[in-house]
Amino acid sequence: MGKKKKSAQKTTSVTEPLVIEESAVDDMRKALEEIKEYDGVIGYIVRNSTSATIELGDPTKIIDYAILSSSALETSEALSDSFSLGSVKSIIVEGKDVKMLSLEVKENRISVFTEKKADCKKIMKKLYSL
Repeated sequence: MGKKKKSAQKTTSVTEPLVIEESAVDDMRKALEEIKEYDGVIGYIVRNSTSATIELGDPTKIIDYAILSSSALETSEALSDSFSLGSVKSIIVEGKDVKMLSLEVKENRISVFTEKKADCKKIMKKLYSL
């Protein structure tokens, strides 16, 4: 009686590229254009795995705001991991004159920069409704 050879099964995983429906992109664009008109909003940065959109009133601040946005999101994730807080839904960083609201919506990392008086809850409600 011969031994049967077990066939080794090889499993491969293929990740398909993320396809975002055009209507979802349009909805995001419209929401951000509306938010940009809210009282106290300075501008925003939207990033995903393939692109970034930056809309700021002061082009000299683009690099500063991009670094702040990226650093704040990375730091919040590290703190969340260190203290087992779970996933970070949103963060607000408040400085002397400016606030930054950062959150993730449909694979997009969004940072909205505002004056201190701006209503971040209104912005979050609009973005989470997408």
